[in-house]
Amino acid sequence: MRGLQVADAATAQHTHASRCQVLGVLNVTPDSFSDGGQHDGSDAAIARGLKLVEQGADFVDVGGESTRPGAVRVDEAEELRRVIPVIDALSGAGVRVSVDTMRASVAERALEAGAELVNDVSGGLADPAMLPLLADSGAPCILMHWRAPSAVMDAFASYDSVVDDVSDELTRRVDAASAAGVRGENIVLDPGLGFAKTAEHNWALLAAVPALCALGFPILIGASRKRFLADCVNYGGLAPDRALDRDDASSAVAAVAASAGAWGVRVHAVAPAAAAVRVAGRIATAGHR
Repeated sequence: MRGLQVADAATAQHTHASRCQVLGVLNVTPDSFSDGGQHDGSDAAIARGLKLVEQGADFVDVGGESTRPGAVRVDEAEELRRVIPVIDALSGAGVRVSVDTMRASVAERALEAGAELVNDVSGGLADPAMLPLLADSGAPCILMHWRAPSAVMDAFASYDSVVDDVSDELTRRVDAASAAGVRGENIVLDPGLGFAKTAEHNWALLAAVPALCALGFPILIGASRKRFLADCVNYGGLAPDRALDRDDASSAVAAVAASAGAWGVRVHAVAPAAAAVRVAGRIATAGHR
């Protein structure tokens, strides 16, 4: 398995070779909030994954379970059926794959099929076997801030200070991962935009990317097409309620996040985000000469 070299990402993103990473979203689902049903067959999903790499994705993030607000979980067998053939084919074609799953069993099978990174939106809370698996496998992982399953998460969007509370709760997930044996250099953190967060919470967390980076771990930002971006979709005849019409705002967030020190951005529209992080990287490099 090729290493992610995430340990020094807070400084490495200022070099041309180590600019902010782009994770292209590949939902092999019928019900994801913006692209459900578009790639829910293996052949279509594989073709889409290859296209994402062509457009500039560093990783293809393959998920078989929607985590949109209100989503109901699928069973393990169905999640495996959706993602494993896709991961196997993409990794066999040389694509760097991450698996978006909250199940240790799915993560284990995905790693066996060639995935290099486990993206657990529950931060290891949904399945007590996840952190031990990550420790035993030595796989790099993304631990996201999460308070409750998607079906009920909006009821948990209450914070004294969203930046402080999210930072504290992420630190507790790091502590739990470390106690399970996960190496610190294998951990990326994600503040969980849109998960038990209001629009104002999301904007506050984006403004606090430098403070999140100060936690000492690489930071992934996943804002793509999310509802709070509708605040910025009020021009050019765009429809705020249409997820696809939030792509321009999503790419703008990618540029801002990369400039603020994020290790990676998770996006649906890869090509403009790939341009955004490259521009941010060049500007950062120029500023350090």
